[in-house]
Amino acid sequence: MRTLIVSKKNKIMAVKNKKIGAAGRYGAGYGKIKHKLNAVEAKQRKKQSCPFCGGRTKREAKAIWECQKCKKKFAGGVFYLD
Repeated sequence: MRTLIVSKKNKIMAVKNKKIGAAGRYGAGYGKIKHKLNAVEAKQRKKQSCPFCGGRTKREAKAIWECQKCKKKFAGGVFYLD
């Protein structure tokens, strides 16, 4: 958070930066695409659960997932399970 320190004569309120998340690495000039990117990356980094047993899954390759608990391999989304 960035705040401005100003003399009492001017009476300017503090400036608060907007939280942009992981898309802040792109800096200014990319606009709304940063918000879309944040939504996709948050979904991608979320813990994925197995549709069969509810355990954790790990991505083996593109669209190939394996459950850590029941050891089943199955096809799903490329970056996250739907």
